[in-house]
Amino acid sequence: MNPEKRDIASNRKAYHDYFILDRYEAGIELAGTEVKSIRAGNINLKDSFCTIKNNEIFIRGMHISPYSHGNIFNKDPVRPRKLLMHKKEIARLNARIMQDGVALIPLSVYFKGSLIKVELGLCKGKKLHDKRDSEAEKESRRNIERTLKEGRYSE
Repeated sequence: MNPEKRDIASNRKAYHDYFILDRYEAGIELAGTEVKSIRAGNINLKDSFCTIKNNEIFIRGMHISPYSHGNIFNKDPVRPRKLLMHKKEIARLNARIMQDGVALIPLSVYFKGSLIKVELGLCKGKKLHDKRDSEAEKESRRNIERTLKEGRYSE
């Protein structure tokens, strides 16, 4: 991991519910009290998603708890927030979303230097049997690791 890239929050549910086809990085437009609240770790990406309207990307459903010392400057915790990307990149994403039937899901929020960035994933939904298959694969990997670990220490 990059020494300058520090994770704040990740959307673990997205990895369970979607196949991640591609990843993108975007800046996020925040108010001052929201930045302070994020620094304190009060952010939840669980049910968030992105929409594109008028060649602008917005993140919806991301919950940033109000800052405890923010009083009147606090914003609505689940308000739509604008993401910052190049227009050509947004147009390319919009075309891909309309054509392929995929969704744009925030995967994580992290610090890159002093800036707060969002990692977006171009995702395709998993069916129930796909979720079962990936769960079984994960379980078998865990079992293999466990037996290798036990085998090394039993000598």
